[in-house]
Amino acid sequence: MQKPEPFVKPDTIFSVSDAASLLKGVVETAFPRIKIRGELSQITRASSGHMYMTVKDAGAAISAIIWRGTPINFKLEEGMEVIVTGRFTTYPARSNYQIIINEIEMAGVGAILKMLEERKQKLAAEGLFDASRKKPLPRLPQRIGVVTSPTGAAFQDIQNRLRERFPVHVLLYPATVQGTTAAAEVAAGIEYFNRENNVDVIIVARGGGSLEDLLPFSEEIVVRAAAASKIPLISGVGHEPDWMLIDFAADVRAPTPTGAAEMVVPTKLALVQELDNMWVRISTTFITRLNNAKQRIESINIKSPKQIVMENAQRLDDMGRTLNILIDGKMNIARGSMDTVARFPVILQNRMETLSNTIMHMGQMLQSLSYKSVLSRGYAIVRDANNNIIARAGAGTPATIEFADGVIQI
Repeated sequence: MQKPEPFVKPDTIFSVSDAASLLKGVVETAFPRIKIRGELSQITRASSGHMYMTVKDAGAAISAIIWRGTPINFKLEEGMEVIVTGRFTTYPARSNYQIIINEIEMAGVGAILKMLEERKQKLAAEGLFDASRKKPLPRLPQRIGVVTSPTGAAFQDIQNRLRERFPVHVLLYPATVQGTTAAAEVAAGIEYFNRENNVDVIIVARGGGSLEDLLPFSEEIVVRAAAASKIPLISGVGHEPDWMLIDFAADVRAPTPTGAAEMVVPTKLALVQELDNMWVRISTTFITRLNNAKQRIESINIKSPKQIVMENAQRLDDMGRTLNILIDGKMNIARGSMDTVARFPVILQNRMETLSNTIMHMGQMLQSLSYKSVLSRGYAIVRDANNNIIARAGAGTPATIEFADGVIQI
């Protein structure tokens, strides 16, 4: 880079303010517009809404300012590589130079994709993309909430497709779909429908655009709002190849806004065909059941009253015969019992005679075995003073002698 020629005379004396103003004019004149690529650091937002940061690389760092209201299409983060477009100026009060940023973009698609992949992994680890969180879409919604720009083609496409397929009531939540406020407005729309609970399904839609233009639909505030929605939510952002992080958090991802409208309601023709199929199935089932009932009725053999009476009489005859057999059996048992009772006196007399003979025989045996019989044959029993029998001469002193006819005291 060629070094500029000096234009200040060496012997000129300036005041501090004049020198600072001169330097400011030189810098702003020399660099009215410049693009710088670097890494963001020390990002701060003042209460005024202005943002202050540093753009740096391995060899240098430049202070940078983004005035409030400057459009930014993505969230600025520490370490993000960007390309800033602006103008150089100086800040005399601190004797430093800085760049006023008018435009800022990520440094290439690769950097954006890397940022999105890191954010995706973070949110997935929290379970925001789990299949268990997905809710089924209603079969025939009565009211559909749409979060999108009211002037964009996406909303018109959705309305046209709904009118063609199956007209339903549509509620629009107007939201900016590009720029710094887009993410907050889209998230607010999702939260509004959930808070009011006035629709059956929500469509978040936007037409196609560059990766940078679609970044608001990958902001955490939007993804978290979609995952937290109690109402089934369809994401219809961009075109078929475009995948934003809201697509993973939504209950259903549609390739386009028009595709979202096609998913949420069936066509009138499809409904008519479905009704026709249901009518055919119902008619076939009804006719089959009717034929089965007819066959059962025809198979019934209706009997005449005379036949019914004769069958009942036959059943009574059978019951009478069975009853007679039972009575005869009971009577025979009773007769046997009566005969047994009639023979009871003879049996009792025989038993008494047998018992008397047995007692007499036992008495004779008792008499024959009694010690009295022994004494009657001339024997005697000698007892001592304790009435114990003395069987031997030296067993004790005799006290009594018992004979068959009496006892003698000694």
